[in-house]
Amino acid sequence: MASTDSTQTGGGRAHIPRRTLRTDRWWVGPLLTTLGLATFVVYATLRVFQQDHYWVPEYHYLTPFYSPCVAQQCVPEAALFGRLPVEFPPLVPYALVSLPILLLFRLTCYYYRKAYYRSIWLSPPACAVREPHRAYTGETRPLMRLQNGHRYFFYAAALISLVNTWDMLIAFFHGTGGGFGVGLGNIIMLVNVVMLWTYTLSCHSCRHVFGGRLRSFGTHPVRYWMWSRISTLNNRHMLYAWLSLATLMITDAYIALIASGTIEDLRILN
Repeated sequence: MASTDSTQTGGGRAHIPRRTLRTDRWWVGPLLTTLGLATFVVYATLRVFQQDHYWVPEYHYLTPFYSPCVAQQCVPEAALFGRLPVEFPPLVPYALVSLPILLLFRLTCYYYRKAYYRSIWLSPPACAVREPHRAYTGETRPLMRLQNGHRYFFYAAALISLVNTWDMLIAFFHGTGGGFGVGLGNIIMLVNVVMLWTYTLSCHSCRHVFGGRLRSFGTHPVRYWMWSRISTLNNRHMLYAWLSLATLMITDAYIALIASGTIEDLRILN
């Protein structure tokens, strides 16, 4: 039976000698979450610093990991928004503008915080499982205060999603013989953009933008309608967070395989 370290009310946490009394495989969830996040981090890191096989000129395919491509070393046609006048040092990502924004947006995301707090930081690893930390500090430490900037990263991430949308749309007008064309790469890029927008718009900060700080929805019917739709998406924010990670890797891998000459794009029209 649990005992406290003080007889006074609120004297401290309960001391339980066993880590948990649970008999189910409670560790499976944190383990799978860690493996999933690690897979994406390792893959994305290798691809970002590879600095090659990011562009397919025949069909105007640009991987989202390199968009927008702003380094002087970028292929001119791949730099849809222009290139900076100086060359980047080795190992500096070509998409230096977007990658930090997207990283901070996902790192501070409410769902991802829950995911890596529990699975990696073990705070706590699961319900009714003792955590290894002696004290709980919340997000009050200097580095943790960055988490409070999530809503601002949301605005910047929405702009990057617009860039990815433009990349996807312009690729439809670069068919094999010129003009409109559709290949498997176009469909994969389209699905990826849809998932990116679904994840971004289902964000808690987006929900707050349209419905926060209102004392009454009665005088704001349009905002209420939008808040309601976003709230519906928000119910599956965790699902969209994982699906968008998967589509990012699939899109990048497919474009990299075509750019390296390993496979050819499956053309459906033109």
